[in-house]
Amino acid sequence: MWEDRFNTPDYVFGTEPAQFLRDHRAWLEPGKTALSVADGEGRNSVFMAQCGMAVTALEYAPSAIAKARRLAEARGVTVEFRQADVLAHDWPETYDLVAGIFIQFVGPDDRRRLFDGMKRSVRPGGLIMLHGYTPKQLDYGTGGPPFAENMYTDAILRGLFPGWEVLELRAYDREVQEGRGHSGMSALLDFIARKPA
Repeated sequence: MWEDRFNTPDYVFGTEPAQFLRDHRAWLEPGKTALSVADGEGRNSVFMAQCGMAVTALEYAPSAIAKARRLAEARGVTVEFRQADVLAHDWPETYDLVAGIFIQFVGPDDRRRLFDGMKRSVRPGGLIMLHGYTPKQLDYGTGGPPFAENMYTDAILRGLFPGWEVLELRAYDREVQEGRGHSGMSALLDFIARKPA
């Protein structure tokens, strides 16, 4: 499915990073390591690299990785792109920051498994950054899966990160223009938390 979606001449979600990353650029510290999960066509991993981070990106679709490599080259940065099924990944390394942006292709059971892996990939004292839709997004229909159970709420994220220091957890509505994949008024949630040292 993902290969079919990304195997197009254009960038489905555009080439500019999610506004979430631009809003929280202060957390993208030069010299720190970062992992971008289900990175798609590279817009977010490339931006983190432009901020001076050493970035690894996981993505399943070869066509998305090819576009991501072209974008990194065009922007003059290096990203380590790895083809991986994040639901079968063994999460062998740790990073200063792990980001998951619009990764709501999984339901509750797989989300717990995916987030457990992502949590293992955050070094003690490091950050996880999540950005996605709330269930209200179903009313807008401007992006994301049509399944309420895949969406994020305050309670879901707090429940999945017990003991982590929540630095930001905010739900809001915003006009989003990120390629044809995300276009229009959207119901969003930002989550940033620090792993216990």
